[in-house]
Amino acid sequence: MTRHSQGKVYLVGAGPGDPELLTVKAHRLLRRADVVLHDDLISAEIVALAASHAQISNVGKRCGEKKITQAEINERMIRAARVGFEVVRLKSGDPAIFGRLAEEIDALESAGISYEIVPGITAGIAAAASLGASLTDRRSGSRVIIISGHNVQDAPQNDWRGLAREDASFIVYMPGRSLSRLRQEFLDAGLPPDFPAVIVSKASTPEQREWPTTLDELDSAPQMEAPSILLLGRSLARAAENSGTRLLSIALQDSACRTILDLA
Repeated sequence: MTRHSQGKVYLVGAGPGDPELLTVKAHRLLRRADVVLHDDLISAEIVALAASHAQISNVGKRCGEKKITQAEINERMIRAARVGFEVVRLKSGDPAIFGRLAEEIDALESAGISYEIVPGITAGIAAAASLGASLTDRRSGSRVIIISGHNVQDAPQNDWRGLAREDASFIVYMPGRSLSRLRQEFLDAGLPPDFPAVIVSKASTPEQREWPTTLDELDSAPQMEAPSILLLGRSLARAAENSGTRLLSIALQDSACRTILDLA
């Protein structure tokens, strides 16, 4: 590792998982970084792009048991930069979309550490692209709303009045076990039961799986492997139909009679 006169932290988006969707700048920074602190969801193929001399650490904080706290991650970034190292804090998707970027910025600024944000392709956009769908359509969808399936701590349920419109597409990150709650909130806000929906697991990767459904049937959808994205919107109707047709075709061809979910 090379120590510089002044260290710096790069808050880098790694994209949704496909190494080919990594930006040129992110790739260049990985190749020269002294320290790489990456999320748990970063693919092995992307981590392997780091320089051979880099000190690489998994600092993931997925649901369930936490390997490390946010405060400890902040301290690692600050400590490495203070001794003159270039640090890549590698985040899944785009660092500004539910990536706790604001907390890390606050910590770096408080410590007087220089930093730069490098955006990445966020998983919701990649999920729609993988379905061959547009999130907007001049005929049916003029807005995109991005939300998290996890409420802000101690916050009440979401109030969708005025936002739950049929001319909007919704990208719901981390829907997880909140599908029944989300279904009821959207229905209570006035969205119709037949509103198209697709759950996409591991978007852009070879392990991608999809489950096309409707808002009314959302609570009966299977638990998809994380990371998963819930997409809703009229502009997704054709993609949902195509995905469903593909799943049915695969199921009919399967001599072992595995379930659609296993093959999806």
